[in-house]
Amino acid sequence: MKVLIVEDEVKLATALARGLVLTGYTADMVHDGQSALERIVAHHTEYDIVILDLMLPKMDGAEVCLALRERGIIIPILVLTAKQTVDNKVSLLTIGADDYLVKPFAFAELVARLRAILRRPREVSSEVLQIGSIMIDTGTLVVTAGDTVLELTRKEYAVLECLLRHAGEVVSREELLAKLWDHNFDSFSNVLDVHVKNIRKKLSGANVEGVLQTVRGVGYRICV
Repeated sequence: MKVLIVEDEVKLATALARGLVLTGYTADMVHDGQSALERIVAHHTEYDIVILDLMLPKMDGAEVCLALRERGIIIPILVLTAKQTVDNKVSLLTIGADDYLVKPFAFAELVARLRAILRRPREVSSEVLQIGSIMIDTGTLVVTAGDTVLELTRKEYAVLECLLRHAGEVVSREELLAKLWDHNFDSFSNVLDVHVKNIRKKLSGANVEGVLQTVRGVGYRICV
């Protein structure tokens, strides 16, 4: 999952990003409301959820949340707030926040809230993805090819899941990098090719050949 952290306290944002990466997420950061709105409007399909501080320079979190909902952008939003009043909590949910967390908070609670939001039904989500003999259970993260359980790294899993969700379509390198790596990742790196090579090797070990194709100069495709 890819998270955008919108927090003007740089040390807190950095600590959250590091913790989330260790938990298995990919995380980007911005530090003011205007930059957050611009980033999300331009790249909202790349992110699975936004952690949005309420008190931000240039444009506060409530304004950002409302502006996104008015544009029809339905990306999940977890708001961080220092205010504990009932009226404030109600107003956050009214403007379109999916949940809120009162500062200070434990990191474990933040992760639990993120997971709870991401478990909610979404338009494109599916509990089980299956193409031919390859099957992914998105709830347990178990991947099987025929009768073989594949031992994938988190990034390999993420690449394969993304390709399965677009089975039969060519997914460009740029799309995969934007979705699965942070905003500052070097797009000229060969790390994606290495992950694809490893996935092919593990599929081959399960006697699944030729399913993951390279479309030269464009990207990758799962055959259907």
